[in-house]
Amino acid sequence: MFTVFDDELDRTAREIRDRHRSFAAGRWTGQDLESHQLDAFRATLEYVKKHSVFYGRHLADVDPASITSTRPEQLATVPFTTKDHLRQEFADVLSLPMHKAWIFYETTGTTGRSTPCPRDNTDSLHNNTALTVYYDTIFRQYGDEQIIGVSGPTELHAFGDTFGEVCRNLGHAVAKMWPHSPMVGFDRALETLRELRATGLFSTPGMALTLAKKARAAGLDPRRDFRLDVIMCTGELASPSLLENIGEVWGARVYNALYASQEASVMGAAGRDGALYTAPLLNLYEAIDPDTGAAVEPGADGVRTGELVVTSLYQGSKPLVRYRTGDLVRLTPPAEGRVLPAPTLEVLGRTRDTLTIGGRSISGYDLEELVLTHPRGYLDYQVVIDAVDGRDELTLRLELPEDRTGLRLDEEEIARAVDERLGVPLRFEYGPLGSVTTTGAMVSWKAARVEDRRLAAPDEERAAALAVAGGRAQ
Repeated sequence: MFTVFDDELDRTAREIRDRHRSFAAGRWTGQDLESHQLDAFRATLEYVKKHSVFYGRHLADVDPASITSTRPEQLATVPFTTKDHLRQEFADVLSLPMHKAWIFYETTGTTGRSTPCPRDNTDSLHNNTALTVYYDTIFRQYGDEQIIGVSGPTELHAFGDTFGEVCRNLGHAVAKMWPHSPMVGFDRALETLRELRATGLFSTPGMALTLAKKARAAGLDPRRDFRLDVIMCTGELASPSLLENIGEVWGARVYNALYASQEASVMGAAGRDGALYTAPLLNLYEAIDPDTGAAVEPGADGVRTGELVVTSLYQGSKPLVRYRTGDLVRLTPPAEGRVLPAPTLEVLGRTRDTLTIGGRSISGYDLEELVLTHPRGYLDYQVVIDAVDGRDELTLRLELPEDRTGLRLDEEEIARAVDERLGVPLRFEYGPLGSVTTTGAMVSWKAARVEDRRLAAPDEERAAALAVAGGRAQ
């Protein structure tokens, strides 16, 4: 309701809302979107050149007026922004002084220097409006009497504020909780979900599974003793099969709800059909070859696979220009009959998380989907890669419910699929996995989910994940 105290913000909020609703309803032509993106791209260039110390130098030779289309050859005249730029330039990347923001966030800093990620009202209005419009297609399926648990990682992360406001926009009550906090803990979080009869939950995939484990340890059945209808997962890599398993464990529909980062804010959000849609009113999207930086050509089906590059199409505290996310994605053009008229994306993991197993390359997303396509009812998983007599081997470690309720597990079927894709044997281990599997959002999916014993010692990220796991409240 802050906008009622500022007439200009109030007008801006209504314009943004109407624009997103109109786009989502399919009332924009391709030319409408192209014009909007081109105008907004040039506006962002002008804005950051004027207001950001870093971009004033970095884009000194770029004339926004010379950009006459969003075709790859035109965009290539503008230099990339990288994660190293953000770490090295720190506050000089900002386009507004810190006191002009309404709130301050920062990156986790688990594997490097934390970088400032303030938000002003413009940032929040644009991002939260897009999420509100997209998520309305999901939550309207479950009626008007909803209570949503929001389990965000830290006070310096946008998770709780963003989803809290979006649920408020949609008319739903919110209960914020972070089970790893010593002030909350898992027992209290579960009690809150149960006593309030929460109908929905925003959390990481790892947290959704950990809550289920803790519920079973307390003698509760997640399907019987809770009434969750929908779980909105974000913050970690999540394959369709992992999401389906979480849904079976809880008896709920599970969505890959959001693709975002502290630095770049919202880059993708779910619609009712379960697809992860881009937000083309918020960002201009490119897919590049991570090695050469050249634009990736679409395949015959129009799909582009490469490192995602985004440019902010709104002008707030920290708009980024041609920001290399470091994430490998598949971008698919919009299709008739979809819930939203936007391209869809699949996040395959970070470019540096691509693994070579048995001499074959595989993304984190595809590895997770490969080993988890068939089993259902497990409470946690991890993949171990080892080399035995010079040959790679995989071990799928699964944590199972003690009573095996709802478990479907065919070892031969899973091993056969792994052999066909990677040409390596697969073994199985069963037992508790500890807290390291919950650190994906704080460190990385690979550090949380993959133990690569081919390495002489744990790499920096794996060591960071183990440290985070060791310090968390159980």
